Amino acid sequence: MIVADDQAMVRDGIATLLDAAPDIDVVAQAANGREAVGLAREHRPDVVVMDVRMPVMDGLAATREITEAAGADGGPRVLVLTTFDLDEYVYEALGAGASGFLLKDAPVEDLRAAVRVVAAGDALLAPSVTRRLIADIAKRRRERIHARPQAFADLTPRETDVLRQIARGLSNAEIAEELFLAEQTVKTHVGRVLTKLDLRDRTQAVVFAYENGLI
Repeated sequence: MIVADDQAMVRDGIATLLDAAPDIDVVAQAANGREAVGLAREHRPDVVVMDVRMPVMDGLAATREITEAAGADGGPRVLVLTTFDLDEYVYEALGAGASGFLLKDAPVEDLRAAVRVVAAGDALLAPSVTRRLIADIAKRRRERIHARPQAFADLTPRETDVLRQIARGLSNAEIAEELFLAEQTVKTHVGRVLTKLDLRDRTQAVVFAYENGLI
């Protein structure tokens, strides 16, 4: 994986904490978004941990370039680190293709767990305060556009139910319990929802649900 942050002490600290985990290997560090894009192209890591505010190219633009270059083969996934009361760009980061985000003051184990979740191809919307941030920003954007119920026309009622639970931040196991389904069945429904709506992962599904008035 790659760590991108313009503050050397912060970047080194994050890299050291992550590299100490036996299953995480930090292969490179970037001091700005442009370096992150180049290193992602060179090393093809599973995950890029991306700061938002950086010189030369910020984390939003870098995230967009990395995820767009990934294409159908998946490529690197981006985990954005942000400061809740300073960064106004979380929604834009998710729209740019980030697979999730985490607060910079999160415990070390939460950061390591987040990297594992994103590397596995899932998306991260924890802790709960960050889910509220998504809801708040998406709500403000939704107020400026018309709701599009037709957006869900291709989904079955059960798939719509599953999407609603995804937007609430529930895991597959929690959705299974909520809807009285087998966890494997939920996983199948999630895959169909993402395919029908042409979404990359659960994070984009959450944003889509809020934008289109499902929540």
